[in-house]
Amino acid sequence: MDIATLVLALLLVLLVVALCYALRWVFMRRRGGVSVALRWRPDSDRSGWHLGVGRYRGEEFVWYRVWSLRIGPSRVFRRDTLQIVGRRDPVGTESYAVPTGSRVLRCQPDDEEPIEIAMGPGALTGFLSWLESAPPGRRLPRAS
Repeated sequence: MDIATLVLALLLVLLVVALCYALRWVFMRRRGGVSVALRWRPDSDRSGWHLGVGRYRGEEFVWYRVWSLRIGPSRVFRRDTLQIVGRRDPVGTESYAVPTGSRVLRCQPDDEEPIEIAMGPGALTGFLSWLESAPPGRRLPRAS
């Protein structure tokens, strides 16, 4: 096998992978997904933002990382275990790593490390509405 054939095969594989990711993104957005950036271990200097698509699945908010080979969701958050403990605007270079016009929510899932979720105004309104709506008798997560 010569170099040209090897390079062509590699480019073809890269093109197929890029197409799969693009189709995944479009498919998720058309099925009610919203652009969401997520950062776990936000107190660590080395933690960065990861772009993804979030969807509501009953009592769960599921998040699919854009650049992942995983077929299922990368993270799953249950409505009854998620609490907002702070809000802020993106600072510095964060504004380039999160969706346009985002607000950053610092959330505390029960018995887990805090996370930060960044989403634009429309997605944020929907997320807060979903988070605060609950059947009678259920504990509501409170925003600080």
